[in-house]
Amino acid sequence: MTIVLLLISIAVLLLLRVPVAYAFLGPGMVYLIATGQSVGLAMRLIAEDTASFPLLAVPLFVLLGSLAAHAGIAERLFDFALALMGRVRGGLGYVSIGVSLGFSWMSGSAVADAAALGKVQVPEMVRRGYSRPFSLGVVGSSALIAPVMPPSIPAVIFAGLGAVSTGALFAASVVPAFLMAAGLTIVVFILVRRQPDIQNVGFSWARVAETGKKVVAPLFAPVIILGGILGGFFTPTEAAGVGALYILILGLCYRTMKVRDLPRIFVETVMTTSAIMLIVASAALLGYVFARERVPQDLATLMLGISEDPTVFLLLVALLMLVLGTVVDAVAILVLTVPMLMPIAVDLGVDPIALGVLMIISLMIGLLTPPVGTVLFVLSSTLKVPVGEVFRGCLPFLVPLVAICLLVIFVPDVVLWLPGLLDL
Repeated sequence: MTIVLLLISIAVLLLLRVPVAYAFLGPGMVYLIATGQSVGLAMRLIAEDTASFPLLAVPLFVLLGSLAAHAGIAERLFDFALALMGRVRGGLGYVSIGVSLGFSWMSGSAVADAAALGKVQVPEMVRRGYSRPFSLGVVGSSALIAPVMPPSIPAVIFAGLGAVSTGALFAASVVPAFLMAAGLTIVVFILVRRQPDIQNVGFSWARVAETGKKVVAPLFAPVIILGGILGGFFTPTEAAGVGALYILILGLCYRTMKVRDLPRIFVETVMTTSAIMLIVASAALLGYVFARERVPQDLATLMLGISEDPTVFLLLVALLMLVLGTVVDAVAILVLTVPMLMPIAVDLGVDPIALGVLMIISLMIGLLTPPVGTVLFVLSSTLKVPVGEVFRGCLPFLVPLVAICLLVIFVPDVVLWLPGLLDL
């Protein structure tokens, strides 16, 4: 009954649009007071869960994404991809996916991708005859590649909570990210057949060479970041710092970023990091409440009572993440559920890396689904269009994303192949 009342309180606060962190923190504090525990205990729990070395990479990866957005990297990638694919029917759809894939190596955030690329790509696509819902859908769905492809902020958080190798989780995420891009490309190929007014862009080798020279240096960023981590040269935290410094130098050299812009970029980084860490802290307190009320044990009993088959367990996890991801922030869900699901996964022989990739992909789909749908609201506010129109445009693209989840469940070697090859 205590947990039921707690969950009802959280649900009511979320419906009232109270920020997730406070919706978790308030009921958690009330529980501590009602059970006669010290408020100081809450501070100790929060300090212990946030003072984690793996989580130290979060602000640096946020800074890296912010610097990449301000340095004009997205525009350079867009111009190069457009020069290559402009004459192909529906080329701007493929360009949108390709640019998101390239930019994802630096951003690690779907929201950053949607904000940075949406204002560039959607107006250009509409101007060339693409329907606005289609344009919004392809940009919004391809932005989900960023939280899956390294450097991934959700992966850093999962690794810290699940005590697994960040490098191994990064490596395991590469193949699913490329598969997501391939699946979205297939949907674009199908949908552009129904849009006769699309205008193509003329092809020129001179333009390809000119725009190609401008992306050579930015494309070294993923080599430095992921290559440094997988090669054992950097920890993820160090790689994030080196990558941020590299993008900063590029932005200053390109003169797309000035020294006077740095305070604004740092403020953006601090605000984003604070929001993430506040959610982590409040969810950690709620996690203590759940542990004290034996929710993990009850959840394990329930899930094992349904089936002890690892595949069924992963299906239930994916379904749970898909549902929760529609109403609660992904970071909060990871902090709450990873400590509960990880012991069950270990007992069933489920690889923690496969579990992590599945949870992240499933949760990211929630970014495109109401009522939370952060990417939906970002595109809506950036481009001044109704949220409903953004969601309608995204609907067809949810099919391949769900298919990737099923692939990870039934063929886990898809995600475990690369970490095994690299001996991570």
